[in-house]
Order: sequence, then structure tokens, then C-alpha cells
Amino acid sequence: MESAVFDDVAWQWPAFQRRFAALFGRTEARRRGEQYLRGLLVQQTDRRNAENLAEAIPGAPPRALQRFLAEAPWDASAVIDALQAYRAERLTASDAVFVLGETGFPKQGTQSVGVARQYCGTLGKVGNSQVEVFLDSASLPGAALVDHRLYLPACWTDDRARCTAVGVPADVDFATKADLWLAMLRRARRRGHLGGRWVTADEEYG
Repeated sequence: MESAVFDDVAWQWPAFQRRFAALFGRTEARRRGEQYLRGLLVQQTDRRNAENLAEAIPGAPPRALQRFLAEAPWDASAVIDALQAYRAERLTASDAVFVLGETGFPKQGTQSVGVARQYCGTLGKVGNSQVEVFLDSASLPGAALVDHRLYLPACWTDDRARCTAVGVPADVDFATKADLWLAMLRRARRRGHLGGRWVTADEEYG
């Protein structure tokens, strides 16, 4: 999003931020959460790490944003629940469908969680990357991503020492992409915010 476009909708930003702020706990974490999200929206670069986001947001030190991501005790599940409720209030329609997709992120090195040589759609070939599975809710009024899961190849889940070293919980076992997607769909159904008579996905998912 160009900064000028963000400026056009900035009057709505405080109300949007208040809707989610309490989910991030202390005042410091709330402030860093707002800065991080705003940075994701306005930073014009393919690499949106803490350092790059901080360049776009005055008063947002890179280390503070990194601590927010790695150490602040906020519950991602609660944020996803609130996101799905927010989406339902604005884009609900009788024609809504659930859509499964995935995105590969090229990634060098071996320490980032889930990185492996695997097919990456961004590259259009097998390469060193991370793969994320997404659940989308789409209807005529609009579409929104409503959940996600990082895919862990078996080379990761079979190496518990490697998982432990980077903070993967001990109870996380191997799951196929289809398993991850079904878990997201079932959780969305249990939450009850979103409806959809149909589900669509790439043929890879059956």
C-alpha cells in the first residue's frame, strides 16, 4: 500500500487498532503491534523484516519490533478469532466460500523454521524456501485471509533437536498441507463467525 493510500484511510485506523489492541497485553506491546502492522501495510519492499519496517515507521526501533514478535506474550489464536469476527461483520454474504491456498517464501540458510528444499510457487520451482498454507473467506463483497499455518517438512519434525533449538513446541508433529488446511477449516467452523456452503482449493489438496 502506498503511503498516500494509507493516508486516505488513516481516519479509520484508530478504531481498527482499538478493536485488536487489548489482545496484545501491555501498553508497550500494543504500541509495537500497531507499529508493526502499519509497517507491513506501508513499507514498499519485498523483505518486510523488523529492520525494514522500522524504516517506514517513525519511533519504531527495530529491536523493539523484533521483541514484540519473539517475546511479547500475546495469543495468536485469539487474534485470529477476532479477525474472523471482524471479517464476518463486514463481508458476510450467502455466496461465501472457503478457499485454500499456499505461498512459498524463498529463504536462504537452515535456521528459519520450516525452511527446506521444496516446491516454491514464488520461484516456480524447487528451491530453499518456507511454505505457508492459508485459509481465505471469499464472497461478492470481498475476500480476506482468515487463518494460516506454517508447513513443517518431515526433515524438520523428524529432527526434534533442531525443532527445540528454534522453539518449535514438542507436541508439533508432521502434518500434510491438507491436514493443516482441514484443521483451519474445522476451527473456523467451531468459532462460528464465518459461513460457506462451498470449499475450493488447488487439485493438490484433493
